[in-house]
Amino acid sequence: MTRCALNTISSGAPRRVTVAGICVALLLGGALCCEALTVPDVQIRVGEAAEPERVSAALQVMALLTVLTLAPAILILTTSFVRIVVVLSFLRQAIGTHQVPPNQVLVGLALFLTFFIMTPVWQQVNQNALQPYLDKEISQETAFQSALLPIRKFLFAQTREKDLMLCVKLSGDGKPANRNAVATVPLVTAFVLSELKTAFQIGFLIYIPFLVLDMVVASILLSMGMMMLPPIIISLPFKLMLFVLVDGWYLVVGSLIKSFHTL
Repeated sequence: MTRCALNTISSGAPRRVTVAGICVALLLGGALCCEALTVPDVQIRVGEAAEPERVSAALQVMALLTVLTLAPAILILTTSFVRIVVVLSFLRQAIGTHQVPPNQVLVGLALFLTFFIMTPVWQQVNQNALQPYLDKEISQETAFQSALLPIRKFLFAQTREKDLMLCVKLSGDGKPANRNAVATVPLVTAFVLSELKTAFQIGFLIYIPFLVLDMVVASILLSMGMMMLPPIIISLPFKLMLFVLVDGWYLVVGSLIKSFHTL
């Protein structure tokens, strides 16, 4: 037993020494690397006083990157996407199928309907602003103002005057003399409020027939003494059948497209 213990101690000692040696080598190597590395001097300069063009170009690039990060929000809040996706969500909840159609399908359908509705506006932006700017016929500022004209016209056509006056009042700009004097930010905010109100009104109208069907099914089950059976289990097939018989998707999509005022 003494020999075995001595062998164990003798065999374990080199391992401990080896591990300790590796740790010491790593520490020494890290210290040498830290000593060898030199931190470079970091200098941030906007530009030379004699070259203001570079400063302007850098600021334009920064502004472009900022706009690109806000592009999804701009696409959602200045188009018909808000009303469409909210109404489709109300429709799914009214039928009772909380996961069918899935969110990807609803968002995809809302995007394509948005492209369909906004195509006339984007065509005017392309003809009046983008193409002349690419051909170097107009300046960047003129192109931006020309692109805003059809977009603002679309926003004004869908915005309620009450919501617009509220946003203008909260912005502190004072009462505008005409539509051209209204700033774009209050206009977009009022447009979103109007879209949400319109979407909730359409959602209420969609809920009514399905709610009546739920009440009828619940009354029948209660009269039959089947109080423990959830009415949604019985009413869901009838809701689907009613929605298919009246061609619900055709009616909903057609009504959504017609609800937008054309330019």
